[in-house]
Formats: sequence, C-alpha cells, structure tokens
Amino acid sequence: MTPEAKARVSIDALLISAGWHVCSVADANIHAAVGVAIREFPLNPGFGYADYLLYVNGKACGVIEAKKEGATLTGVELQSSRYAKGLPRPAHKLIC
Repeated sequence: MTPEAKARVSIDALLISAGWHVCSVADANIHAAVGVAIREFPLNPGFGYADYLLYVNGKACGVIEAKKEGATLTGVELQSSRYAKGLPRPAHKLIC
C-alpha cells in the first residue's frame, strides 16, 4: 500500500468518526448527509483529481489532499489554487 493510500485509510476513518458520509464518485450523492466527502474527485481536464472534495448541505466547500505522514505543507497552496480553477461548474449538480 502506498503512503498516500495509507493516509486515505486514516482520513476515511477520521471523516466517518466526525459524522461525514464518505463515498466514491461512482456512488456519490451530495445530499446523502449534511457533510459528504467524495474520494478521488475528477477535476476539469488537465487539473487531475482532488483526493477528497467536501460538500456541506449540497455545496462544495473544501478539499482534502492526502499526504504521507510527516509531509510538509510546502507547495500545497499551488495545489489548492489548481483545485479552485479545476472544479467543474456547476459542481453542485453531482448526484449520481
């Protein structure tokens, strides 16, 4: 298992224990709970994937980037900018 995959296992458990509904894109329903975390969310072409896209009350509100334990936040601001630019519009219509 890669360090990023190990991080996702921990992130899933933490999100679930905090009351989030965690799902994949294939079974996503942004109205399944107040807080929904969609794993490996595809962004617009050329922007890749967000490890988790977070929805609250059906509206996109944040992103979680899975990193191996001990990774620093250097460079994450560039990823955040890419996520903001790569988010499909309208992202709120993602009910599969």
